[in-house]
Amino acid sequence: MPSSASRDRHGRGLRGPLFPRNAPRSRSPREEFDALVLEAYAPIQQAFADQLQGLDIAVDTIPRMRLSADMTVLPEEIFADGPVPLGRIIPAGVDSHGFPTRARLVLFRKPIEQRAQDVVDRRDLLSTVLSHLVAVYLNLDPRDIDPRFEY
Repeated sequence: MPSSASRDRHGRGLRGPLFPRNAPRSRSPREEFDALVLEAYAPIQQAFADQLQGLDIAVDTIPRMRLSADMTVLPEEIFADGPVPLGRIIPAGVDSHGFPTRARLVLFRKPIEQRAQDVVDRRDLLSTVLSHLVAVYLNLDPRDIDPRFEY
């Protein structure tokens, strides 16, 4: 008797994997976003490799910061579209166990995806956010990072 996992139910063929093991799968939206982040960050990282050695890049789904409702101006280490943060710099410090932490640039995937109409818009927005946050980290003007910077 065949196992239930491979049984032909209702004449629709045998159950099995959606993709054969040797076929490439399509990427998930999260993987696509991560690839765009790396693509947008690569020229910045190449141009400022020595200065960015102590900076980690991270992607979070949504901002988890607690911002007060009466804040009209956000700190410069937070890049936002209106009241919605798109990314931030977390400075190096010490964690709750007393271990040193590295500086981290965090991008928020969902807010960035919601503001971009297509992949080209998303890539441009990522370049803008990364240029601003790296400029804050390095204490430079964003146009020194990317001459096309506008916001």
